[in-house]
Amino acid sequence: MSEPFSSVPSASGAGDADGAAGLAGPNGRRRSGSRAVDAGASVAPQAEPNDSWSVSSRTRNRDSGGPEPGKRRVAAPRRGAADPVKALLHRHRELCERAVDPLEIAAGLEAHGVTDRTAARFRHRDVFSLAEELYARVPRGGERGQQGPRTEPLPVPRVRAGWILLTLLPGALGTATVAGLRLTHGQPRLLAATAGLLTVAVATRAALRCGPLAGPPGTHACPTKNGTRAWTLWLLGYALLGDGLLNAVMTGGPDALPTGAPDGPWPTATAPALALTLACAPAAWCAHLLSAGARRRLAGSRDLEDFTAAAKPLLLGTYALFLGALTALLLVCGTVLHAPPACPQTLALGALLLLARLLTVHHHRHAPAVALGAAAATEAVALALPLAARLPGCAALVAPVRTLVNAGGEAAVPALACGTAALALLLHAGRTLTQASAYAPTGAPE
Repeated sequence: MSEPFSSVPSASGAGDADGAAGLAGPNGRRRSGSRAVDAGASVAPQAEPNDSWSVSSRTRNRDSGGPEPGKRRVAAPRRGAADPVKALLHRHRELCERAVDPLEIAAGLEAHGVTDRTAARFRHRDVFSLAEELYARVPRGGERGQQGPRTEPLPVPRVRAGWILLTLLPGALGTATVAGLRLTHGQPRLLAATAGLLTVAVATRAALRCGPLAGPPGTHACPTKNGTRAWTLWLLGYALLGDGLLNAVMTGGPDALPTGAPDGPWPTATAPALALTLACAPAAWCAHLLSAGARRRLAGSRDLEDFTAAAKPLLLGTYALFLGALTALLLVCGTVLHAPPACPQTLALGALLLLARLLTVHHHRHAPAVALGAAAATEAVALALPLAARLPGCAALVAPVRTLVNAGGEAAVPALACGTAALALLLHAGRTLTQASAYAPTGAPE
């Protein structure tokens, strides 16, 4: 019986052929070719226990299309991953082609709901970095010839005589209405009041449909629009008649309908109402200053954070300018009409209405509807609780309203309701109206 062969691994280790060539005989001489196969055959009896497994393994590899023994597995080529930025560019191609800098693209992306977290999925640290890549990928005007994008900067809103006159119209008609109430009595006064309210309402509607106070296009069918309009009408009506009605309800009335006279059984607050109609013009100018200033800062900012830092003082300055103008109008109207100006509640209402309109103009409609509805509901509850307290066993319902009225008078109710809502909207506007997306030409509605 011959000595068993010993297997010596080859230096290359490159397969069964090299392993067979490395078999050594009893004399230490290498065998090659067919003699290597014979040597392999003489080793086979020692591998008999695993021979069935080897045969079944080779058969299974051959049937399944796997690699044969002694052959190297060749890795299949991997498919290239889809370019997500290219898909985003295709979706926003119009925005990217007409942009004059990456910041304008970033503002448009922000308006369409793209956040820093969304940009991270495109392997960018923030929206501005993603906008820079989109801007770099779009060919400029020199590369595209006559079909290149526009090179003009974002248009700054212009002052036009049309909307200036329209914003002055509510104040002029309100002044005429108050004069008619002061000069007439009885039935003519009621007719003058009705006609004046209708004309002021039509003029205010016209002022809100044109110029800087006009809402974004395509919002006529917005479900929140009717609710916002209803709450606004309630708040304005309460500013005119609410304090007198609350006083009458707290004292057991009302016993008669309002006559429009400041000294009647149900007095009307003509000075605050007139000041609010005259404030349409300052509100329009403040909205124009905010939009124009934001567009200029958008063109001169380096990134979104730079724009936000510049927009915050602009928003607060515009807001303070309007409150100063409204305060002056209240003092003038109170002096001319010899009536209390009702500054706290009227300033709170004016601040609330301005913020609600600015948010609506810049594509944020849900928050104004909620804030206006909350303020109107608070005033309605303040009127309903004293009436409900007249029912047997419900006298305790009037306690909250009575406590508030005793502390600050009837004016405390609208001042608290509108002031709280205005503060909430101011905080919301500080986060939304300081973003570049609020002034982008392609702002997305909520």
